[in-house]
Amino acid sequence: MGEVVNVLVAFAVIVFIFRWATSSNDTTEQRSAADTLGFRPKPVTQVMIDTISNMFPDIPVDNVRYDLLRTGSVELTSNKILERGFLDAPPPAYYTLFPRDTNATSTARPPAANATARAAANKHSESLISRYHLQDRVIKAESILEEQIGGKAVWEDTAEKREASLRERKAQMILAARQRLLAQQQKTTSASNKA
Repeated sequence: MGEVVNVLVAFAVIVFIFRWATSSNDTTEQRSAADTLGFRPKPVTQVMIDTISNMFPDIPVDNVRYDLLRTGSVELTSNKILERGFLDAPPPAYYTLFPRDTNATSTARPPAANATARAAANKHSESLISRYHLQDRVIKAESILEEQIGGKAVWEDTAEKREASLRERKAQMILAARQRLLAQQQKTTSASNKA
């Protein structure tokens, strides 16, 4: 029985020495950061900061990094922004560890975001007629009456029939809106020619 106790005490001493030896390597850096900030900072990657900054571009990057250092979680930080609408500004001690980058601007978008914005602008510049492939129906649409557009839809039996009915109503609304726009443009051009 005495040998088992000796083995357990020896094992506990070895574990204690191992933990002390491995934790002393990085504690000075962590201890200084913890002393400066007032809490033990969690590991934060640039991807985490970029994720929050892309979701909420109006929140300053320093506020995002400071909150991520506290929480260590993109989800918690984004929930805090959604609930409160803002993040607390970091204290002056934060800037001793993370000095501001004077070359980078917080309003600059990454190149991927610019490409996405250009693609969205191109998609919006495309007309509804070409987007919904209604070019062949534009000529036939001259005789569509305003009363035929909209109205009550009949509930179809199958999902496919309901989808086709919805597509047809959408096409009719687009064509009717085009007719109204053309009529309005004709009125303005005739009024400007008379003046």
